[in-house]
Amino acid sequence: VQLQACGGGLVQAGGSLRLSCVASGRIFGINSMGWYRQAPGKQRELVAVAPRGGLVNFLDSVKGRFTFSRDTARSTAYLQMNSLKSEDTAVYYCYANIQDLSLQTDDYWGQGTQVTVSS
Repeated sequence: VQLQACGGGLVQAGGSLRLSCVASGRIFGINSMGWYRQAPGKQRELVAVAPRGGLVNFLDSVKGRFTFSRDTARSTAYLQMNSLKSEDTAVYYCYANIQDLSLQTDDYWGQGTQVTVSS
């Protein structure tokens, strides 16, 4: 099982970026899927994670600015980031809790994509 994320980049404050993450491999089912981020010198923090068919859990500081969506059929998750601020600068990691074809459930992480917001 692999997670492939893309969509990061450099943007000015107030701008927008859209991250996408695709899960592939021997997947039986995806339980939860979402995004974490880690800024330099800080711990990794949850940005937006949603269980299958459940409500999205957002980091307080991104509520109203970020939206999260899942395309279950394509095993894909998206994070639309609007009104970006310099404090959103971080490496963003795709996350998923996946049950594989052997029915084993594990947490998986993507490779990380850099988001840099210039002020």
